[in-house]
Amino acid sequence: MNLIPNYQNKKILIVGLAKSGFYAAKLLHQLGAQVIVNDYKKLTADNPQVQELNSLNIKVITGSHPLSLLDDNIDLIVKNPGISYDNPLIKQAQIKHIPIITEPELAYEISEAPFICVTGTNGKTTTTTLIQLILDCNRSIGHAYKAGNIGIPAIKIAQQATNNDDIVVEMSSFQLMGITQLRPQIAVLTNIYEAHLDYHKTRANYIKAKMNITKNQTPADYFVVNFDQQEWQELAKQTNAQVVPFSRLNKTQAGAYQKGNYLYFKNEKIISVADLALPGQHNIENYLAAIAVAKIYGKSTADICQILTTFKGVKHRMQFVKKLAGRSIYNDSKATNIEATTVALQSFTQPVVLIAGGLDRGFTFDELIGPMKNVKAIVLYGETKKLMAATAQKAHISTIKLVDNLDEAVPLAWSLTSPGDILLLSPAAASWDQFKTFEERGDRFLSDIEKLGE
Repeated sequence: MNLIPNYQNKKILIVGLAKSGFYAAKLLHQLGAQVIVNDYKKLTADNPQVQELNSLNIKVITGSHPLSLLDDNIDLIVKNPGISYDNPLIKQAQIKHIPIITEPELAYEISEAPFICVTGTNGKTTTTTLIQLILDCNRSIGHAYKAGNIGIPAIKIAQQATNNDDIVVEMSSFQLMGITQLRPQIAVLTNIYEAHLDYHKTRANYIKAKMNITKNQTPADYFVVNFDQQEWQELAKQTNAQVVPFSRLNKTQAGAYQKGNYLYFKNEKIISVADLALPGQHNIENYLAAIAVAKIYGKSTADICQILTTFKGVKHRMQFVKKLAGRSIYNDSKATNIEATTVALQSFTQPVVLIAGGLDRGFTFDELIGPMKNVKAIVLYGETKKLMAATAQKAHISTIKLVDNLDEAVPLAWSLTSPGDILLLSPAAASWDQFKTFEERGDRFLSDIEKLGE
C-alpha cells in the first residue's frame, strides 16, 4: 500500500457507512486524516462497526444527514455510491465546492497494484470474475484479485495488494461518478442499456457516468468495448486508450469475436461454444470481453480455456440452483432491469415459469413481450406486479398470478411447473421495495427453494 501524505490533517466526512465507508474511514485515519462518519440509518453504540471506529476516536453520527456537518471546514467527502447527488447534504456540499469522491478513487490512490475496471449495464460481475480467474490461472508471481461493486470494497483489497498483483474492479455508474484520478490499465465496457434513470435522470447522464471509466486513460492503456451496437462503437471514439473491440455478432475481427461455433481473438481460434460452461448469448459476450483482457495480458489460450470450460457462474446471476423432480431451477436475482431478464429468458428453449417483480421506477415492461414467448406461467410480486401483469397479458401468457411477496411466489410458481420446465427468478426490477440488495433477494429465493423439499 502507498502511504500517501495527501490526507494528513485533512477533515474528511464519510457519508454512508456500509462496508466501503467503514474501510475508507479506517484507512483515512491511518493516513492521518480527521475523520467523521455519517449514516442516515440510526445505529446504536453496540454496533460492531461503530464500536471499532469509536475505539479509533473516529466520530460516528447516525440517524440523519445534518447539514451542520459541513460547517466544520470539511476538506473532502467520501460518498457511498448509493446516495444520490440530490441528497440535501450532498447538494449543499456541491454548493460549497467541497470535493466528493467514492471509495474506488481512494483505493486507486493508495494501490500499488494496477487496476482493471469493468462496467456496463449487464454482465459486469460475471466478466469481472472471469477476468480475475483467468489472470490468476497458473500464475507464478503475485495474484489477481476481484473487488468493487462485486461486494468486496476495492479499498480493502488495495491495502493488501502489491505491485506484483492485479486488481479487477467491478464499477457501477454510481461509483464512476465519484472518480477524479482513477486510471485503469484496462477498462472494459460490457454494454449500455437504459437503467438507473431514477438516479441519473437521463440516458445521456447515465452514459456519461459509465464513460468515466476511460476518461483518464492514455494511449498506453486499453479500452475493451462491445462493438455489437453502433452506439457503443461511437462511444469507443471518446477514449484516448487503444480500443480492443469484442463482438458476438461478428461486427469486427480486430479483437475478440464469435464466428460460427467458435470464439476467436483476432485470427486465433480460442474455444468452441459447445465447450463453454455457461449457457446463454449474454454469456458469450462476457466470455469475449474476458478473452480480450486475457490476451492483452499475454495469457495463454490453455489458461483461458481452463477457466472458460469450468466456470459455473456467479451466485444470483443466472445461477443454476438444482434440478428437482425434473425441473431446472435458476436464480437470476441480479436481473434488476428489463435487459437482464430479456437475456435470461432468451437462454432457454424449454417452457419457463417466471417469478418477477420489484421496485417501480416508473416505466412499463412491454419490451419483455417478445422474450416471454417461452413463458407458460408467471408469478408476480412487489411494486411492479400490476405493470408486469399487463405486459404478461399482452404476451398472451395464460397463467398470471399476483402475490404479495417472494415467499408466496416461490411455492406457487413451483406448483405451476411440470417435469422439463425451467423455474426462473429473474425480477426485471430492483430489489429495494422489499429487500436491501439483490443478494438478499436471491438468498431468500434459495431459502424458499430449499423449503420445497420439506
